[in-house]
Amino acid sequence: MDPSNQSTGACSSEKSGMLQPTPYQDNLVAYLPSFPSQPYPGKSVVAMQPAVFVTAAPLANPEPEYLCYSIFTMLFCCFPLGISALILSSSTRNANYSGQRVLAEKNSKTARTLNHVGVAIGIFFTVLLIVLEFVVFKN
Repeated sequence: MDPSNQSTGACSSEKSGMLQPTPYQDNLVAYLPSFPSQPYPGKSVVAMQPAVFVTAAPLANPEPEYLCYSIFTMLFCCFPLGISALILSSSTRNANYSGQRVLAEKNSKTARTLNHVGVAIGIFFTVLLIVLEFVVFKN
């Protein structure tokens, strides 16, 4: 089959009626859609600043937490004061990690005071129990 011998009847007329692609141009900008300078014509553009998050570093010299002292007070001396001291000890730890020295000092001092009072109450009632056991209930 020789391609030059083929008839060009209906096929050639269909091909001639089709649009031929335009050759590429050097200037493609004319063919690309242009974007407006503003996102919405007639509307002003509002520029927003990025959010800034400032995180505080943990304290270099953290305040004492008195956590073990609070647990001891809670379990063996005075439960209500021990719970209060335990909560303040945890708050002292959080203040130390967030860099809040004043709050850490206040919570640490209050936890220590509650622990001292709780141990004093525990010792007082233990001594009272021993005295009552041997003196009053001896008979």
